[in-house]
Amino acid sequence: MSGFDKRREGYESKFAHDQDLKFRATARRDKLLGLWAAEKLGLSGEAAEAYAKDVIKADFEEPGDEDVFRKIRKDFDAKSIAISDHQIRREMEDLMHVAIEQVGGNKT
Repeated sequence: MSGFDKRREGYESKFAHDQDLKFRATARRDKLLGLWAAEKLGLSGEAAEAYAKDVIKADFEEPGDEDVFRKIRKDFDAKSIAISDHQIRREMEDLMHVAIEQVGGNKT
């Protein structure tokens, strides 16, 4: 195998690893966000865990974070929870940093 092939294989391996970390961090962020939102919605225990799973599932509707944001926003609106869009997005951002640390990565 030539030096170029080894380098390419190394880059491909690093890319795959980085994508795996990003996926795991996003799923972890979604769970943490779901638990945060569940608390605001007055849910606890198994109901909170089930809600967090629904938030994780919502992230598979489309690429990016808007599907998760819309779910939380819709659920807060339905229960008249007075939390702004900015607060939700800020919590998403803060929890992504926590999730990255928890899955052992250092970037998204």
